[in-house]
Amino acid sequence: MSSPHTVFLSSVLLVAVVFVRPVDGQESKPGQDNPTAGRVQTEASRVYVFVDKTGFGHQHGVEARLTDSSLSLGAAKDAGTLVFDMASFDADTAAARKYVGLSGTTDAGTRKSVNENMKGADVLHVSRYPTATFVIASAKPTANQSRRGLPLYQLDGQFTLHGTTRPLSVVVDVEQVRGWLHLRGVFQIKQTDYGITPYSKAFGAIGVTDQLRIYGDLYVAPTSNVSMADIPSRAEKVVR
Repeated sequence: MSSPHTVFLSSVLLVAVVFVRPVDGQESKPGQDNPTAGRVQTEASRVYVFVDKTGFGHQHGVEARLTDSSLSLGAAKDAGTLVFDMASFDADTAAARKYVGLSGTTDAGTRKSVNENMKGADVLHVSRYPTATFVIASAKPTANQSRRGLPLYQLDGQFTLHGTTRPLSVVVDVEQVRGWLHLRGVFQIKQTDYGITPYSKAFGAIGVTDQLRIYGDLYVAPTSNVSMADIPSRAEKVVR
């Protein structure tokens, strides 16, 4: 069972954005037909964060959503903006724990306490910082493929979290799913880089690590910058 104190894990907020391995049977429905070019389908897209423990602490998975986001894959400049809805961060959902590779569940009472503290002034301070943003300067193809044989793109830009802005680069792999570009990848950040002190107590015997591992799973409408003929397609099993 997770402790409410691990609420500080939420600094995961970050950002969170981008993508790697899907969970079997948990693919999201891409959404509407004929989408606007470059639009991120926010109902289907997710961000997941793995928060590791120190000492006798607990490991956690956090699930979050994006809002009003766009990404022009293949663009050499002004490639879009990913906007993270900080109020949506939700600790230890079943989907998040499974996605980041954790077993077991967390009871509703503990999750409620963790989320209330996580969104408060001592951590995310959602009332002051309702969003985090990744302003993407470029989203260019690389010459490599992922281990799944999919083309890789590198997203370079500036990530702003909790009032602090730092450069961020994320490599994502891409495939077609029902007319959408499905982007997945993984990156890591340090809480202290964004002015967040990792939680610890008992002289460090219990706490969470500074480093957070962030996964993302995004559905993005294609643009003219990318030839869909160059992006592999697969039939996705959709969970309704």
